[in-house]
Order: sequence, then structure tokens, then C-alpha cells
Amino acid sequence: MSGNIEEQKEEIKSKNLSEIFTGAFKELGETFVAFVKAPRALWGVNVPYVIEGLVYFGILTVLGKFCSENVKLSDLQAGWVYSFVTGGITLAMVVLGGYSDKIGVRLSLILAFLSMVAGRILVALSNTIPFATGFLSPMFFVLILGLFMIVIGYGLYQPAAYAGVKRYTTPQTASIAYGAIYGLMNLGAFFSGFISPLVRHDMDRTFPPNGLAAVFWVYVFLTVVSLILTIVLITKSADKKAYEASLKAANKDIDAEANRPKPERKHINNFPLVIYMVLTLALFVMFILSLESSKAIEVTETIKFLFLILGIVGFIFSVYEFLRHRPEHPFRDKRFVFFIFILIPVQTLFAHNWLTIPYYLDRAFAGTTVSSYFELFSNINPVLIFILAPLVAGLTAKADVYRMMIYGTFVMAIPTFLLAIGPNVYLFLTYVLIAAIGEAMWQPRFLQWIAEIAPEGKTGAYMGIGQLPWFLTKLITGLYSGYFIATYVPQPELGLPERSQIMWLIYAFIAVISPIALLLAKNWMVKGFKIKSA
Repeated sequence: MSGNIEEQKEEIKSKNLSEIFTGAFKELGETFVAFVKAPRALWGVNVPYVIEGLVYFGILTVLGKFCSENVKLSDLQAGWVYSFVTGGITLAMVVLGGYSDKIGVRLSLILAFLSMVAGRILVALSNTIPFATGFLSPMFFVLILGLFMIVIGYGLYQPAAYAGVKRYTTPQTASIAYGAIYGLMNLGAFFSGFISPLVRHDMDRTFPPNGLAAVFWVYVFLTVVSLILTIVLITKSADKKAYEASLKAANKDIDAEANRPKPERKHINNFPLVIYMVLTLALFVMFILSLESSKAIEVTETIKFLFLILGIVGFIFSVYEFLRHRPEHPFRDKRFVFFIFILIPVQTLFAHNWLTIPYYLDRAFAGTTVSSYFELFSNINPVLIFILAPLVAGLTAKADVYRMMIYGTFVMAIPTFLLAIGPNVYLFLTYVLIAAIGEAMWQPRFLQWIAEIAPEGKTGAYMGIGQLPWFLTKLITGLYSGYFIATYVPQPELGLPERSQIMWLIYAFIAVISPIALLLAKNWMVKGFKIKSA
């Protein structure tokens, strides 16, 4: 493996800039060709994945506006809804991810789409039926029930989709297939920026106050299309044929694979851990609810602080209880723990793509084309990543992994300061472009670093645990983003001053924590690392 990496580096060194760009665009073409020539079962994963990218990111883009204007939640409460959805999906993937191995890819995908169809119908119905609005209102509970079913469905869907890619590809086509599924989902997200504003503007009188219920009904229809395509394309025979072809290409015995015994697992008493986690969750929920305490239920600042401190203590006990029974767990690796958690500050910018930017474009640019088509401007990043990722990969393939993490996080974080100058469409587009380049520089290297730092035979465990900070990022960012929106980018009709510059300045200082910390810890992190600088 390392020999192949060195050979690739030497080959790239001999190429000029023109050849690198040509190779990158050739990779885009190969991705498309691989998509077209994929076996039928893989089509059943890829095509619905494009549609799901459109629907999932389309809903995230308008969910905050829907919560604020339709459900009549405060911006702070709308942020909590985002945390529930995005954080819940990551947690659901951890809990439900293994079920595709037990019940099969086909059944997992079908059940996932059934759950998401039901959930999206409830979300659309919440504004189609004239329910009472507000926090803890009938409309709120119908919305939350629908979002919960989407969370469950998506928690089963994405692991099953990636399991399908693995099941239906050969060692020669696997990397292209994974690249295709990632790129095509980004394209789907970009297309949502066109569909949503067109439907919203055309149906705002039929579905008052803003036509968003009509957008959700379109997304219900598209999810049903994905369900039908999955059933039609991934038949039992197509699944078996594609799987056997992948085993044959890998020179594996089909009967031996089917009868391979499952590894035994050591039994661990997790009851104390569950108790600690439930208590911790309850304390954090009480702390969050106390922030919105009304005159009828007043909570003193001391009690709020106590909820927070006890919640942190409960979290520490939960971590201790978890690790003391797992002496070889990745969390006992100090460099690994530092690396994945220090990226949280810069990862907040990912979360702000749906937590903050749609609000910002809709309100700070009120009365302009940017505001009218905020969904389109909010989803420029995915298509940039689709184009830039292979280009940046070709240009930086010979670079040291850790150094690229530092450079990439710097390039992604620094342009946030442009938004601190004030609302300006050219500054915003410049921010999106530079930040996308930074993302393309470091995000692919993130998993590469984890794979390289992991001890032999533990790469999968390290990869799985590496997603935990992303869950925390989405959860934590959603808790405070609503406050910043309400304070610095309030609804125009309230007549309050727009001060988005302050908000983005704070967010910029948060984001640069990651590259600065990575730079300061460089000597410690790279000491004894397997891949040295080029």
C-alpha cells in the first residue's frame, strides 16, 4: 500500500499543471462513465442517492425559515429543531448502521424510504392542515413526529447505501463508486436550490404564508420515486447477481463467504452506562428548556448553571464508564482524540451552511434577488466541491497529510472574516469559493489521517469513532445558532438592526481555532507518524 502511494507521488511530480488539470477532469468523466456502466443493483443505490441529496439538503435549507415563519418558533427554538434533526441522524446511524448487515441492503433501503416517506408526509401535513402554531403546539408535535421518522429512516438509509456500494462493486471499481455516490449527492443538493424557490414562489397563495408546504409535498413525491426505483432496480436477483460478480472479481469463494462465521463479541454490562447517559441527556434537556423559561415557570440562573454543570459531570462519568471496559478503544489514543475534537471549531462552518446561511441570505439581503432565491445561493458549495475535489486532489497529492490539514483548515476558516465586513453578494460568493477550496484540501485528508494513525486491524473502529465530533458539532452548533440569528440577523419586519458583521466575526474566530491548534501541535502529532513529508 505505501509502495503504491510513493509511486503515485513520483508520477505526479513528473506532471505539469496542465496535465494535472486534464487528469482531474478525466476523473470526472470516468466517474460519469462508471455511473452509467454500473450494474443494475448499483443503479438502485446511485439514482435514489442523487434524489435523496436533493431532498435532504433541500429540507435542511428551508427548515429554519419554516420553523420561524410557519410554526412560529423563536429562532433559538428553530436552532434546537436543527440540532434534533442533524445530530439525531448521526446518532441514528451509529445505532442502526449495523442492521443492513443483518437484514440485507435491499430491505434496509426499502424500510428507510418507507420511514422517510411517512415522516415527510407528516412534515408537509403540519402546514397543510390548519393546526395551532407555536412551541409545543399541535403543529409543532406533528412536525417533530415527522422529523423523528425522517431521522430514523436516514439513520438506516445512509449506512445501507454505503454497504450497497461495497456489496455491488469490485476492488477495481470501488474507489470510483464511492467517489460517484459522494459527488452525485452533492449535485442533488445543488439542484434543490432551483426547485425550491420555483415551487415556493408559484404556490405561496395556495400554501400560505410562503409556499413551503408545497415544497415539502414535492419532496414527498421525490421520496416516493426513490422508493419505487429501489424496489424496481434492486430486486433479489439483481442483488444476488451484482454481489456474486463482485466476489468473483475479488477472487473470493461465494459459498465460503455465505457461510463465514460471525466473530464472537465479549459481553459487557452496559446497564450503568445507559443510566449515566439517560441522566446526562435529561440534565442537558432541562438546561436547554430552562433557557426559554417563561414567567409562569421561572428558573433562576443558579439552577440553570447547576443543570449545565451536572450534565457535564454526567457526561464525564459516561465516558469513564464506557472506556474502563474497553482498554483498547481508540479514545485511549491521545493524538487521535486531540485530532478529531480539535476540528470541531472549523467544522461549525459546515453546520452553518444550513443553520445560518439560509437565514442570513433571506434576511440580510431582504428585497433582493439573493433573498428571493436564497435556496440557490445556499447550495453553491456542493457543486463547487463536486468540481474542486478531484482538481485539488491532483494538485496536492504529493503534499504531507498533516500539513494539508493545517493549510486546508486555514483556507476554509480565513474567508469567514470577509462576511464580517457586511452583507455583500460578491463578498459572499468569494467566501463560498475560497471556503470550498479549503474544504476540498482538508476534508478528504481527514479520513486518510485517521486510517494512517490507526493501529493495524483497527482502522474501522477508528473511522467510526472519528464521526463522533461531527455529531457533537451539529448538536452544539444548533443550540446556539438560533440565538445568534435572533440577535444579529432578526426578521426584517421586527424593525431591529441587522448586525451580521458581529456574528460572522465571532464565527470566524471560532473557526480559526482549529488550524492554529493543529499548527501548534504539529511536532507532537507527526512524531513517529508513518507517512513523512514529501
